[in-house]
Amino acid sequence: MERNLVKHGFVLILLSLLTGLVIPLAEAPRLALSAHTIGLISGILLLTLSAVWKHLVLIDWQEKVAYWGWVYSSYTNWFAILFGAAVGTGRMTPLASRGIEATDAVELFVAFLLISLSIAALLAVSLSIIGVIKGRK
Repeated sequence: MERNLVKHGFVLILLSLLTGLVIPLAEAPRLALSAHTIGLISGILLLTLSAVWKHLVLIDWQEKVAYWGWVYSSYTNWFAILFGAAVGTGRMTPLASRGIEATDAVELFVAFLLISLSIAALLAVSLSIIGVIKGRK
């Protein structure tokens, strides 16, 4: 899994660098800048996780949930914010979007992505903490 985390980390960094090229074209440029930054930080987080993954002591299902939680939340965070920037959503991100809003359906889609990635991230970090604690014994 460590090698896959490295791969996902670099892919996300590449995607975020490409995002930087389209910031001026976005409906909400500050939100696009946020997507760019989120992608870079998430990619670095995945690379860091690959270095410490071997220290986590988790049973098989916990390891899979933690792994996919980290990967899903990283990509989805980047994508949700970039998509929101492209179409001009703002209900879930009022500061970065400066109050603009899209249709209810599009706002609901972005809200679903942001809420689901938050749940996945909470599961991933909780399981990672458990794995570190179990590994210290």
